[in-house]
Amino acid sequence: MFPPGDDGLSFTDVEAELLARAPESNLEPGLEGISRLTTLLGDPQTSFPSVHVAGTNGKTSTARIVDSLLSAFELRTGRYTSPHLQSVTERIVLDGAPISEGAFVAAYADVAPYLGLVDDALGRPLTFFEVLTAMAFGAFADAPVAAAVVEVGLGGAWDATNVVSAPVAALLPIGLDHQDWLGDTVELIAAEKAGIIRPDQLVVMAQQDVAVAEIVMRRAADVGATVAREGLEFGVLDRRVAVGGQLLNLRGLSGDYADLFLPLHGAHQAHNASVALAAVEAFLGGGRERLDPDVVREGLANASSPGRLEVLRRSPTVLVDAAHNVAGAHALAQAIGDAFDFQRLVGVVAVLADKDAAGILAELEPVLAEVVITRSSSPRALTPERLGEIAAQIFGADRVVVMDDLADAVDHAVAHAEGESIVGTGVLVTGSVTVAGDAVRLLRRDPPSFDEDGYDT
Repeated sequence: MFPPGDDGLSFTDVEAELLARAPESNLEPGLEGISRLTTLLGDPQTSFPSVHVAGTNGKTSTARIVDSLLSAFELRTGRYTSPHLQSVTERIVLDGAPISEGAFVAAYADVAPYLGLVDDALGRPLTFFEVLTAMAFGAFADAPVAAAVVEVGLGGAWDATNVVSAPVAALLPIGLDHQDWLGDTVELIAAEKAGIIRPDQLVVMAQQDVAVAEIVMRRAADVGATVAREGLEFGVLDRRVAVGGQLLNLRGLSGDYADLFLPLHGAHQAHNASVALAAVEAFLGGGRERLDPDVVREGLANASSPGRLEVLRRSPTVLVDAAHNVAGAHALAQAIGDAFDFQRLVGVVAVLADKDAAGILAELEPVLAEVVITRSSSPRALTPERLGEIAAQIFGADRVVVMDDLADAVDHAVAHAEGESIVGTGVLVTGSVTVAGDAVRLLRRDPPSFDEDGYDT
């Protein structure tokens, strides 16, 4: 626990106060709450320009790549993403490192005096996500940052992040997810996510279904924004698997960039890098001037995305991935075949109750020899018993093991992956961001350390 600050609050106290509010899975449609709060704070989100990142899959990885590229160009950056793997401090990042627990407490102390006022005015408490978003904006303004990379939490138009001053928006692939909140068709979801598009903005759009692209283009035309489309104005020219990642040739908005090493696996990450590069070109020069290729190389080479096909152990290889919907599981399965040569891969899978568990498992079945069904620490987790029943229908009962405890599930998977040899064997832990974070905590066991400035080292 972090020692109490001048106001007497500890990090544990702040976490408890935030968690007592409505969880981020409960969307409060409308920007009234965040707007009231940021107004009382002096609108800190207007003191820096942002790259606003939305979409169904790839947001966090793309935000991290944008951050790495901007940092390579010697800009002081802030990054706001969600959810987190291990600690809530991961969501608010300065200069590429999560803020310390002490800095997190200080950010909360800055907004705390106004929370009751806004709660009373709204007739409801501000949500966890609304308060955390305001904390991030305040931390970025205080730093101060020269650029912020802000990931949408849920949706777009009514997301609490949609008060930022963003000359550039990046729209990653849009598909079905969070249907209870965003709508049950991809068109409805696309309209909600396209709600981040503002007048005079340059919108960098990843490859989309035709129906989605039409909605994005219509929104841009209605408000007077410009759209750059992957596959037309920019895109991936070539990609080759390399040790520890992949080598890319990318077409940017202002020219081509060759021999770029990206230390992330899978074709989807190449496309994320393409979107990120175009967004940075747009942010730094409106996409009119080619960036220094050596600096671009440095930025991509320094990119990371924890919990996304991350190797946690060797002999046998233990991978963790935060895929939590059908599209994410599809990309994961393709990336495994692309980047790894497993002769036997055992899955450890836990899925949230509001997700398409059958769809996720169906995408993973071709690459898994066996699946160990378990649960994550999330109260929203589907019970292992029910998930096991679904898995048996897809894998066959003889390829499914159900274990209630994640640690036991991982141990079982490792033992069964090894068999008689550890050559060409592996374990994949996936199904939700929560289980990915649980696995990282279980297998890495390395507590964060902080330097004298409060940055995670």
